[in-house]
Amino acid sequence: MCSGDDKNCPEYEKHKREFMGELDHERRSFMKSAFATAGGTAALGAGGISLVTPTMSAAAEKHQPSDRSYHHLPATADTVHWGYFSKNLKPQVEIDSGDFVTIEALTHHANDDAERMIKGDPGAESVYLWTKDKKGVDRRGAGPMDASLYGRGAGEGLGVHICTGPVYIRGAEPGDVLEVRIIDVAPRGSRNPKYAGKAFGSNAAAWWGFHFKDLITEPKEREVITIYEVDATGERNWAQAAYNFQWTPQTDPYGVVHKTIDYPGVPVDHATVKENHGILNGIRIPIRPHFGVIGLAPKEADMVDSIPPSYTGGNIDNWRIGKGATMYYPVAVDGGLLSVGDPHASQGDSELCGTAIECSLNGTFQLILHKKADLAGTALEELDYPMLETQDEWLVHGFSFANYLAELGEKAQSDIYSKSSVDLALRDAFRKMRHFLMNTKGLTEDEAISLITVGVDFGITQVVDGNWGVHAVIRKDIFAGVPA
Repeated sequence: MCSGDDKNCPEYEKHKREFMGELDHERRSFMKSAFATAGGTAALGAGGISLVTPTMSAAAEKHQPSDRSYHHLPATADTVHWGYFSKNLKPQVEIDSGDFVTIEALTHHANDDAERMIKGDPGAESVYLWTKDKKGVDRRGAGPMDASLYGRGAGEGLGVHICTGPVYIRGAEPGDVLEVRIIDVAPRGSRNPKYAGKAFGSNAAAWWGFHFKDLITEPKEREVITIYEVDATGERNWAQAAYNFQWTPQTDPYGVVHKTIDYPGVPVDHATVKENHGILNGIRIPIRPHFGVIGLAPKEADMVDSIPPSYTGGNIDNWRIGKGATMYYPVAVDGGLLSVGDPHASQGDSELCGTAIECSLNGTFQLILHKKADLAGTALEELDYPMLETQDEWLVHGFSFANYLAELGEKAQSDIYSKSSVDLALRDAFRKMRHFLMNTKGLTEDEAISLITVGVDFGITQVVDGNWGVHAVIRKDIFAGVPA
């Protein structure tokens, strides 16, 4: 059904009024919540729980209008950029620090089962439109538009994520820090009446997965898609497998044959694959909805592949970046230019086979700007990497290369895929955690190293995104006895 976003709908105006009414109700609810003031999260910090202290909150509030606004950014062919970040993108919405914004995020794997994940959804249909004459979104990746490298299609698939945005934060300048509070995350239900109340996601065990060269059963080097079902009503907190199939060569509407999953959004013709139902019987996957991609535009290049994460965030693929969490990002360009994509219903640490349960989600965020001039002597001073804060933990994100665009030179976007390793990412995570403990908690280097060894957990975030990731986790209650 139209949600006020399909002008061809005979009841477009009615549906638009209803939808705007719902948004206004949501806005009032958020404004009444504990998160509706700049001090919402900071209130947790009164006892040292949050990185944002009341003093920092008060400083941030000086840069905010008295009346915070609520914005809604739908995912359509006009509001997404597919497979890349760019400092040159036109903002889709401009907001003030402290404002709320609901951002719709579509999975780039929806065409693995268009019947369940695209059909009847005007926004998704506009993004995925692809006939022999046109594509709803032509560029898919940071590669050449004429497909002169591999012949895959515009952008060459060198970057794959459907990113909604960017969002321009007024007043944001290089050197500032953007605090992103994730207020809510909800699955985008199927618009196909046949699947009412359900949402679906795709898990692709693909050629870029860590497992791919280590298969033990025939046929070797196969790519397998598993479609998962999620309860869109929120009554069931687990996902179950619906069926799987092995990828077979797919011919896109332009006539290009894709022997492997080498270009995003290729429609799968299910007449060419064998669906295997009754798989993973009785197995329930706990859902933990999160966004694999939340990031700001980097300054180093005009067009940046969305796959490798870096210092401004992007494709971090940490399942903890979900409802109730707060992310901190260094601002690299004016306005920050925040984009959201790669929504997941669930994922394990490492994202080993190449993807999570790739499932479209809607997220509501509050964006708080911390000006560089207000950061001296605070926990966010000198922050030059994406940092995660939850109710109970702080997490730093290490990568094989902290800023691969700067470190690897003009061929960085191709060289990164052959130079990453877990040990490099572990070393970066260690260095960042050491800096965090020395800078934020006032520890000596020797104290920090001992505490890291006995009190910090390191985990493999992902080994499939070009720039591999390791996260370091420290519990807040370790510091419960520290004098205020």
